[in-house]
Amino acid sequence: MTKGGVTVLVGTTKGAFLLSGGAERTGWSVKGPLCDGWPINHMIGDAKTGTIWAGGGGDWFGAGIWCSEDGGETWELSRLTRGTLDDWADNDPEVRKFAPWAGEPTPFEKEFSQVWSLGYSHGALYAGTKPANLLKSTDRGKSWKKLESLNNHPSSDSWNPGAAGLVLHTIVFDPVDPGKIWIGISAAGVFATEDGGKTWDRRNRLSNAGVCVGHSHPAAPSNGEVGHCIHNMMRAPGGGDLLYQQNHHGVWRSADGGRCWDDLTEGLPSTFGFPIRVHPRDPETIWTLPLNGDSIGRYPPDAAAAVWRSRDGGKSWGAMRDGLPQKDCFFTVLRQAMGGDNQDPAGVYFGTNSGSVFASFDEGDSWQEIARHLPTVLAVEVLDQA
Repeated sequence: MTKGGVTVLVGTTKGAFLLSGGAERTGWSVKGPLCDGWPINHMIGDAKTGTIWAGGGGDWFGAGIWCSEDGGETWELSRLTRGTLDDWADNDPEVRKFAPWAGEPTPFEKEFSQVWSLGYSHGALYAGTKPANLLKSTDRGKSWKKLESLNNHPSSDSWNPGAAGLVLHTIVFDPVDPGKIWIGISAAGVFATEDGGKTWDRRNRLSNAGVCVGHSHPAAPSNGEVGHCIHNMMRAPGGGDLLYQQNHHGVWRSADGGRCWDDLTEGLPSTFGFPIRVHPRDPETIWTLPLNGDSIGRYPPDAAAAVWRSRDGGKSWGAMRDGLPQKDCFFTVLRQAMGGDNQDPAGVYFGTNSGSVFASFDEGDSWQEIARHLPTVLAVEVLDQA
């Protein structure tokens, strides 16, 4: 990892990768695979210390979080649950020769199978899991506790899994108030706390509740709610509680912390997509990457890739295509596979299930491929130490 520069953190189905471009964001190098080849669903970094966390796992490994405090040179695994490999190790000492940690006790045993999301704010580290739980660590990941209040929400018995299962995939913080946290669960929707996780509100109401009642699509707005199959969510910079989300049926904006949502999908080529990205300084600039639909391939419309950008908070949209494949393009960009840096102009990055990472250093006007032939990309975030 290049100190004092930009490092793109890439989680894949076969481990973590670090893409280093330095302060100039050029000459990109690839380091990996890291984390012993574990599936890594999400990665984050602490810009002040350079610490990197990578969360993932699965039925075979169990769930765990890897941590590096030396720029990705060495990694320490904090295992949270047991997997099939542990069961093998219990009965076969030979298994421990290639996985010495297998068979050891874990704090949550078999309560969940994967870590799907990570977040670090106000000195606390959070992790979302599959099935949906929210974990908190106050010692940078050495020990964890479950926030039982979320699972005890009155609506919890009605939560339905999305296609990937019941996953807590998005964690959003208020930069000033440590008590304010928003989360996204597929397919249970948006939840928020203003007391540090003691209590939670479900926040999925449409701003105009009568518009979409009775919509035919099961993931679309109905009964006065925006739809519970949220795909990704970000808070905009600045004061207030401006949120944007991409869900299974459109792009949405909330000016009041998720208490009500407005539809921003008009002008986009489809209602379906996974990621949403907000400019680090301009709350009105957002990027998303529409796909053609959940039942017709989940690739860019007309097999021509484009990142769609709005400069006015979603009132209008434009397709950014320069440098992206415009013919026979069938890749998918998943919910956590778009990140951004804090440079000026702001950089935007996304990864594909075909193993490419694309970057724009002019806020979307043009794109270049900075890595290719990686495993399936599950997550893209940026550690910006400039």
